[in-house]
Amino acid sequence: MAQQAQITSVEAIESFRASLVVYLSQTRPLLEEISREAVQTRLWVQNDRRRFWELELRRRLRKLEEARQELFNAKLSILQEASSLHYMAVQRAQRAVAEAEGKLAVIKKWNLELEDRAAPLTKQVEQLHGFLIMDMGRAVAYLDQVLNALAAYRDVMPGNARSGSANKPVEMTDIHKEEQK
Repeated sequence: MAQQAQITSVEAIESFRASLVVYLSQTRPLLEEISREAVQTRLWVQNDRRRFWELELRRRLRKLEEARQELFNAKLSILQEASSLHYMAVQRAQRAVAEAEGKLAVIKKWNLELEDRAAPLTKQVEQLHGFLIMDMGRAVAYLDQVLNALAAYRDVMPGNARSGSANKPVEMTDIHKEEQK
């Protein structure tokens, strides 16, 4: 039994195809931007912030060592007493080192969490991007074939399709036969 397509307007298929092409042209760059942002964020956490806080920790450790050395020198010196300023400088440097160590620990934690949380989402975005490129690209190509087959069918119809065939149903078997030619 032949299936009969109730195609009353080829323009509707053309409009759908055009809308699909516009949709694809708008979504592909967005998905590429999302992927790029995810990579940049991961690199920022893994490299930039980690490197910054490692260097900052080293700098603060040097300052702590300098403050301790000044306190030690003040204690040994007969001419100068170890003042409360020396003690406060050491404590301030110790707090700065503790802060840098805490920030570095947070960065390491963020790095692990980012991988755990972002990896599944990034994979979904990549799958969607692949779907849009491959499957929707094939859908556009298929719609082109359907439109070509309908145009060819309209041209071979008795009484020329231009006059009143826009409202006549089209046989799907005829479309498939036309595609095979």
